[in-house]
Amino acid sequence: MVRQPEYEFRSLMLPRTVSRNEARVLLTEQAEYGHWELDRLRLFPDGRRKVTLKRRIIRQVRSPLSAYLED
Repeated sequence: MVRQPEYEFRSLMLPRTVSRNEARVLLTEQAEYGHWELDRLRLFPDGRRKVTLKRRIIRQVRSPLSAYLED
């Protein structure tokens, strides 16, 4: 059985005063430096944007050798 990757999510609300270019810059920085990717974007009729970002949770697996190295 193959394990599906686990994700953590972050929601952002961008007010209507944020331009499309400013939103693009913000999301590009989140992607480059925080390793976030766009999950969904909802544009409301009043101009607000609800952005949902996701990134994979990377679990560290302890190797059997690490137990001997700690002593």
